[in-house]
Amino acid sequence: MTNRALPVQALLVVDVQADAVRGDRAVPEADRLVERTAELIARARKDGALVVHVQNDGQPGAGDEPGTPGWELHHTVEDSPTEAVIRKLRDDGFHGTPLGGLLRDSGVRALAICGVMSEMCVQATARTALELGYRVVMPHDAHATHDIPAAPGISGPVPAAVVSRVAEWALGSDLEVLAHAADVEFAAPGPQDG
Repeated sequence: MTNRALPVQALLVVDVQADAVRGDRAVPEADRLVERTAELIARARKDGALVVHVQNDGQPGAGDEPGTPGWELHHTVEDSPTEAVIRKLRDDGFHGTPLGGLLRDSGVRALAICGVMSEMCVQATARTALELGYRVVMPHDAHATHDIPAAPGISGPVPAAVVSRVAEWALGSDLEVLAHAADVEFAAPGPQDG
């Protein structure tokens, strides 16, 4: 883990939806996650960075099925040219969505990723961003998941905090992991390199 990164030009807020942060199905320490993601959004807006809320469209009957209360984004989306909502059907926020084009057209070269679930949608989106050549920063205290239940004959339960750390580790050495959301620095996207 590093202490502080160079500024990033975008913040991807992955699946911070009601089903994941409120009620019985909320991730452990959901209040902390909401505070950290709100802090990141506020600072990104203030510094002119692009803010992208990635919203999962769950299957019929799922807690995040479109149009249900659990599907709603937890954070308010501002009506601004530097803020957008990208809806997705898969874990990877780039798969079948306009996210890549939005980042490219905005001149983004480096981004921060936060949200849920660490080992699923956050990791899948971060992996594609790395593969596409973006510099990716992940604040450790701004993504979360659930405990993995015990699997008889395989392992006991795996605490959510361990799952989140393994999700970071599995992304390899190109990922920049910061201990705290407060360590993420933002800047407005600049013109694209020629």
